[in-house]
Amino acid sequence: MTAAEAEHRPSAGGDDAPARHGRRVVAALAVTQTIGYGVLYYAFSVFLTPMAADLHATGTQITAALTGSILIAALCAPLVGRLLDAHGGRGLMTTGSVIGALAVLAWSRVENLPQLYAVFAAIGIACAMVLYESAFAVIVSWFDGPGHGRANALLALTVVAGFASTVFLPLTGLLVDSYGWRTALVILAVIYAAAAIPLHALVVRRPARTGHRPVTTRERAEIVRAATRRRPFWLLVIAFTANGGAAAVMSVLLITYLIHLGHSPVLAATLAGLLGVLSVTGRLLTAGLQRRLPADLIAAAIFTLQGVAAALLPLAGRTVPGAVGCVLGFGLGFGIASITLPHLLLRRYGTSAYASLSGRVAAFSVADKALAPLGAVALAQAAGYTWVMAAVAVACAVAALALVAYHRT
Repeated sequence: MTAAEAEHRPSAGGDDAPARHGRRVVAALAVTQTIGYGVLYYAFSVFLTPMAADLHATGTQITAALTGSILIAALCAPLVGRLLDAHGGRGLMTTGSVIGALAVLAWSRVENLPQLYAVFAAIGIACAMVLYESAFAVIVSWFDGPGHGRANALLALTVVAGFASTVFLPLTGLLVDSYGWRTALVILAVIYAAAAIPLHALVVRRPARTGHRPVTTRERAEIVRAATRRRPFWLLVIAFTANGGAAAVMSVLLITYLIHLGHSPVLAATLAGLLGVLSVTGRLLTAGLQRRLPADLIAAAIFTLQGVAAALLPLAGRTVPGAVGCVLGFGLGFGIASITLPHLLLRRYGTSAYASLSGRVAAFSVADKALAPLGAVALAQAAGYTWVMAAVAVACAVAALALVAYHRT
């Protein structure tokens, strides 16, 4: 019997007041995650060129701010996980929303690179406090009973938030064109603050639990120690770190590589834009299959498909049908980690230390998402893009093999 199966807690799946509030929590977090990712992460690419010109810096120097932000979020993830398990998400996510909004306002006033890097250090802290890992932990606390309520809640959240780039990239571009990048940031900060701060403060709270003794801090720490001393946990770390790095490389370099293969910039951008839509499709497909097949093997199969698509891209990607097919193959797995990892952690370890364990995984996977694109750019310059695609394919294969090994433990 797994830790999850041993737990007997009330489910939020019934038609009662706690269940209704649980659905309100999901709706609120769907809004805050969409706006949060749009403002704190995706909008950066739109500001890159005007910021570089205004600050008299190179694109690499500006991009280093985002890389540092992601690394700081990774470093903060374990501590944030422990705080979520111990105190819930209300105070943490509200505070993170305030930090995020103030940091974006400060971003609009930067005059040099040190100021930009300091602002993005604060944004990294805010991201660790308010984005997916924290939202998932809150949802897990509300939907921790048997059935598909929790899976459906996580799916709903990620499907809505999956459109963050679709909404905020064009919106940010319109704001920059109309008002300039500094005023655009002020508007985005106001939008984020107006939505995230009240929703986190007023809607997010810990559910009332009856009929069981609360888990103590010492007991929770022992669950984490026991998990991190055993092979299954580290197989999950390997799988989702390798795949996260591969996905980050493709998201950063796909447009450049498609142009390198001979496609027009418009077609390359259009194909890369499919990744966001395909991530939603992949999540829906995965959620449906998880009700019939083991989640780890489903993810392993999709990661394998991604590896094949990446390996074939240098061979088939010079034609439009070949490029479309490879992008479709890779894109189907683009967002499945966000719903598969929580499922696997909860099934094996239960809910008592979910956020702490998730934070441990995020410390590796989020750091790899920041560093892998830098390594890929260096590899492309030294050996060519074919070797980059080979490395992506190998990473996907490693992720798939790790999940197959996990399934056998």
